[in-house]
Amino acid sequence: MSTGIVRDDRYLDHVMGPGHVECPERLEAVHGMLDRETEIPLERIEPRPATPDELAAVHAPEYVKFIAHTAGRPYVVLDPDTSTSSRSYETARLAAGGTIAAAEAILDGRVRNAFALVRPPGHHAEWGQAKGFCIFNNIAVAAEHLVRRRGLGRVLIADWDVHHGNGTQNTFYDRKDVLYFSTHRFPFYPGTGFRDEVGAGEGRGYTVNVPLGPAKEDEDYLYFYRRILGPIARAYAPEFILVSAGFDIFRADPLGGMGVSLEGFAALTAEIKALAEETCRGRMLVVLEGGYNLDGLAQGVRRVLQQLAGTRTPPDIKADPSPTTQRELAAVIETHRSFWPV
Repeated sequence: MSTGIVRDDRYLDHVMGPGHVECPERLEAVHGMLDRETEIPLERIEPRPATPDELAAVHAPEYVKFIAHTAGRPYVVLDPDTSTSSRSYETARLAAGGTIAAAEAILDGRVRNAFALVRPPGHHAEWGQAKGFCIFNNIAVAAEHLVRRRGLGRVLIADWDVHHGNGTQNTFYDRKDVLYFSTHRFPFYPGTGFRDEVGAGEGRGYTVNVPLGPAKEDEDYLYFYRRILGPIARAYAPEFILVSAGFDIFRADPLGGMGVSLEGFAALTAEIKALAEETCRGRMLVVLEGGYNLDGLAQGVRRVLQQLAGTRTPPDIKADPSPTTQRELAAVIETHRSFWPV
């Protein structure tokens, strides 16, 4: 089976104003890379808008209606970082629905894995609030769809964006049918994601936060995913893996302050892909979140797609973290030792 891709020029229709870093040019750079790329075999997945009911499974119905009322209006401020333009509602519905369509294509066996190149991003969007460039929480909507509509009992979300996915965490904080794992810079926007945020009620232990200082490099990230996510994923045995892929951990990103190289994205993808092959028959969907260095974003997406499609050998990067990283990780291990074999 091939690797699927959600690509659609309608994702360029959401515009938050001149100079905003979350801009259509982000996807234009990725599309340009794809137009030049001839070695990665990709199967196009046609996106469709998420229905109001699908959005309301994750968001307050009143919030969904509020966003719907922004349609046709040139500019509506939702929070200090986030606004809508005349077609933002339709674009945000298409982002959530495109993510669902990709998950469906994988689950139905039409593709082996996939990358949803959607915008606006989603992992900061809350139950009743837009936040951090995000309107609807695309990955949470897809995860909820897999549980509620397709009957899955264990979905794993891995989030490597430089910012903590507060919206995704809060959606599933008291549940164990979706396990949320996040590596993120801390303290940093949005101020959530400390290691003692582990879930509540029957979801206790099913939220795993790995807060990090700045300037973490390939070796550090690979260590987190091997030493923490690997044992947890094998014990959890997910039926599907979703990835919130933020390319703002790239070393030249203007917002991130991390040190991941392009080869680092390949290594992370290969690591998670191996877990998917081991635990859930390769069912893995990567969903675009942040990333604001245009060339780093485009080439980072290329490295991810190469690994998903198996057209390039994974890079040989040693999981050899710095002493500072080891100290940070020790605290996370201690927090989750009672929940998982870490």
